[in-house]
Amino acid sequence: MTAPNDKNNDGGVPVPVTPAGASSTAPAEYPPASPAGRGMFGNQGSGDVSGYGGLVRQRQPIEEAARPYGGYFDEVRDALEEAYPAFGDAIEKVVVDRGELTLHVRPERIAEVCQVMRDDMALRFELCSSVSGVDYLGADERRLHVVYLLTSMTYRRRVRLEAAVSAESPHLPSVTAIYPTADWQEREAYDMFGIVFDGHPNLTRILMPDDWEGHPQRKDYPLGGVPVEYKGAEIPPPDRRRSYQ
Repeated sequence: MTAPNDKNNDGGVPVPVTPAGASSTAPAEYPPASPAGRGMFGNQGSGDVSGYGGLVRQRQPIEEAARPYGGYFDEVRDALEEAYPAFGDAIEKVVVDRGELTLHVRPERIAEVCQVMRDDMALRFELCSSVSGVDYLGADERRLHVVYLLTSMTYRRRVRLEAAVSAESPHLPSVTAIYPTADWQEREAYDMFGIVFDGHPNLTRILMPDDWEGHPQRKDYPLGGVPVEYKGAEIPPPDRRRSYQ
């Protein structure tokens, strides 16, 4: 095995080095902790290919946008406010970030807002293309957020709705009666995050076995350690895996 010469060697000719852990009896090597600020990719010193990097970064606060928002965003907000009398109570804040309009909705009002977004002639958001979960552990008391991506095929517009619930009471109404495409997407958010969509016609697990304990995409869920029963082995979490030898 060879390694490239360092800058003190002349000519760039590789020189022989002793490979670390070459002995079959060598103990397992564990990668060093990733320093703060390093990203998820480009880790060194580990043969692990999971992408885990121990990323540590400051999360930016989400601030309400000031009007005018620009583009069609003002028209969408005004149309919803005109069509929905409970707008002031239902909409917690309006955020414009990275070219997207996000309406933060009180969870108990999400189905009502979706109904108006779909049916009002000035809005006409006929398609819900995605329902997904996000866990803001340590950053929000209502740590579990549900994100809805709505598309108006009539007006060629897109908008995000976001509703936040706590891990202790992760309930909000299902929107499957309004957007049938949300059926399996809500089931996945339930399976992965434990978010309960009240009124869903068949809220069961969709990816994990029915008797699985926990919700794998919550931030406090273990990174690994799932037993492989047919061999009696266990996969350790990425931050504790040995280097390949």
